[in-house]
Amino acid sequence: MLTINQIQIRDPFILPVIEEGNYYLYGSTDKNIWGKGTGFEAYVSKDLKSWEGPFTVFRPSVDFFADTNFWAPEVYSYRGSYYMFATFRRLDNGLLGTAVLMSDSTLGPFKPVSDGPVTPANWSSLDGSLYIDAEGLPWMVFCHEWQQVADGEICAVRLSGDLKVAVSEPVLLFTASQAAWTTPYVSPRFPGRSNFVTDGPYLFTSKSGKLMMLWASFIDNQYALGISESESGLVTGPWHHAENALYRNDGGHGMVFHTFGERLLLTIHTPNRTPDERAIFVELLEIDGEWSIGHLR
Repeated sequence: MLTINQIQIRDPFILPVIEEGNYYLYGSTDKNIWGKGTGFEAYVSKDLKSWEGPFTVFRPSVDFFADTNFWAPEVYSYRGSYYMFATFRRLDNGLLGTAVLMSDSTLGPFKPVSDGPVTPANWSSLDGSLYIDAEGLPWMVFCHEWQQVADGEICAVRLSGDLKVAVSEPVLLFTASQAAWTTPYVSPRFPGRSNFVTDGPYLFTSKSGKLMMLWASFIDNQYALGISESESGLVTGPWHHAENALYRNDGGHGMVFHTFGERLLLTIHTPNRTPDERAIFVELLEIDGEWSIGHLR
């Protein structure tokens, strides 16, 4: 058994399976996230404290469309199967894109169901996340990368019912600079460039019925997490951004889940530095329409 502090992981994503009493932890698990991709591992826990694993859930086939930058797997239960949304760098044009994979088991093996990425082929896109709207229609919310557009974007696209293809043109939801808390980021990998970043969007509905989005950016070159609200209650927005970051201590790429005790927990990775990144769990609190972070779980 492992403690969470023993697991190097970025972009943590929790899938609770109530019938089993298990929490499944997925994320970017390659030791060098900037290099060749080997696949994804997962971990299993009953209490979010002691973890079994790693379990191999994805390995690329010899003809897979990518071999570099395997990032941010998110796993959802959908129509009786498990679907993984994950980001890969394409071999054909060198751009990032989010593809859809499927398995009958939480621990895989996951196999591609989309023909490469479902994000636009000529876009550098990442961190696709599944959202099912009030009419039961699937959407993918994702980032149009700052390296391509300078002011990073968060966009949404309708998916087919089987999640294999996009069935609409992307809709721009907002750009990073529209949030008051973000500042330009200067990447050590690209010195001399200063850009606004969007990263890791995740949608959820609050107890009060509001459609919320978590997403990450930077404040004074430190990784940070923000929260936004759809004024219409629809994925297409318009989106109103909290004035201040929700978390600004070099952590981000967040998602939320309900524990089996019905507490709403937020998980992020921190610090944003390889190989030191770890998942943490904290309570996410909504009081009188204001959001805050509670104690470390």
